[in-house]
Amino acid sequence: MEFYPDIERSDLQDIKKFQEQKLQELLVYLEKNSPFYQKLFQENGINISDIQTLEDLRKIPTTTKDDLQQHNHDFFCIPPDKIVDYSTTSGTLGDPVTFGLSDSDLERLAYNEAISFACAGIQKGDVVQMITTIDKRFMAGLAYFLGLRKMGASVVRMGPGIPELQWDSIFRYKPKYLITVPSFLLKMIDYAEKHGVDYKNSSVYGAVCIGESIKNQDFTDNILSQKIKEKWNIKLFSTYASTEMSTAFTECEFQTGGHQHPELIITEILDDNENPVAEGENGELTITTLGVEAIPLLRFKTGDIVKAHYEPCRCGRNTMRLGPVVGRKQQMIKYKGTTLYPPAMTDILNDFNTILCYQIVIQSNEIGLDEIIIKLSTDQDQETFVNEVRDHFRAKLRVSPKIEIIDFDILSKTVFNPNSRKPITFIDLR
Repeated sequence: MEFYPDIERSDLQDIKKFQEQKLQELLVYLEKNSPFYQKLFQENGINISDIQTLEDLRKIPTTTKDDLQQHNHDFFCIPPDKIVDYSTTSGTLGDPVTFGLSDSDLERLAYNEAISFACAGIQKGDVVQMITTIDKRFMAGLAYFLGLRKMGASVVRMGPGIPELQWDSIFRYKPKYLITVPSFLLKMIDYAEKHGVDYKNSSVYGAVCIGESIKNQDFTDNILSQKIKEKWNIKLFSTYASTEMSTAFTECEFQTGGHQHPELIITEILDDNENPVAEGENGELTITTLGVEAIPLLRFKTGDIVKAHYEPCRCGRNTMRLGPVVGRKQQMIKYKGTTLYPPAMTDILNDFNTILCYQIVIQSNEIGLDEIIIKLSTDQDQETFVNEVRDHFRAKLRVSPKIEIIDFDILSKTVFNPNSRKPITFIDLR
C-alpha cells in the first residue's frame, strides 16, 4: 500500500484533471443512487453532463447539515443490508445525524487515516496509544484504529481519561505516538508531576492532536500548545476531520497546515454569497467526498471558517493545506460591535495557569443581542482574579464579558461530561 500517493506530488493541473474525472464519476453515481441528489438535480434543472470542471460545481446548490438532518434517509445510496457500521454526528436541530458505512467505505476510511498518519511521520512498526474512544458510534476512533492497522503500526487502545492508566500503559508498551485531545496532555503532565512520574524520559515522541486547535493562523504554537511544550518537549501534530467528510487533513513534519488528499475530497472555500474567496481570505470550507459508497456528499458546507494555503510544501506535496479553524460559522458572536469566535476566547483563558476549568456560554439577552458569560473555577482570590481576566479580555479582544466563578466540583461535571468525546468548553444557547 502506497502511503505517500503520487497524486499528492503531481502538478497542480494534473491534480485538477484527476479530480474532475472523479467528480464526473461521483455525479453519475449520485444521479443513479441518491434520492436526495436526484431530487436536487431535478428541481434545479441540472444536467450532470454540464458539470465538467471544478469551476462548474458552482452551478449546483450547496448542501447543509440541516439538509442531512431533515432528509437523513434520502442521502443513503445503498440498502441497509450493505451497511456494516453505523456512526452518528451532532445535528443542528437536536437529534444526531446517522451515517452508515459500507465495507468499501471502511476500507476508504482506513486508507485515509493511514496516509494521514504517514503524513505526520508514523511508520510501520511504531507503537501508537489511542487516548480516544472507539465506541459510542464515534467514527473517528474506529478510523484511527483501522488506519493504524492498515499501515502496520501497533495500537494500544486505552480510551480517554484516567492519567494513571495512561502512564502505566506508556511505560509498559512504550508508544512513540499518542492520539489525544491536546488539553488532556496537561492533565497527564499534572498527574505525572504530582506523583513523581518521569514523563520527560518516556518513549513518547509526538502526539496527533484531535478536537482542539494547537496552532495560531500563522502556524505558530497557540497558548495550549505552548503550555504543553513548556513542560513536555514532544512534537504536536494538528489534524482536522469530521464524520461527514470521512477524510482528514493532517500536518506533515513541516507543520504548515493539514494536507488535502485529492483522491478523497474536493474542497471549496466560500464567502457568505457562496462565491470562492480570494486566495488568502477566510471562508467556509465546503467539501465534496470522493469514493464514498453509502452517503457521498456534494458541495457540503461544513460550517467551519478556514483559510487555505496553496504554495507547495517542503515535504514534496503540492496539495492544498488547511490552516487552523478560525471558528464555526454558526458560532460567530457579535458582541458590542465586535465579531468574535470561541477559539479567540479560549486562547485568552488558556493564558491563565490558575484557571482549573472553564466554560464559555453564549446566549441572547432580552433585546436579542449576544451575551457572553465566562464560567470558571480557580483557587485564586476571586475578586482580584475576575478583574485580571476581564482586563485581559479588554486588552486582547476589546470586549469585557460577564464572568462567573463556579466551584470546581460543580463546573467540572459539566465540562468533563462522561458522555462527551471532548471537554465541553463552549455552549451556545442562542
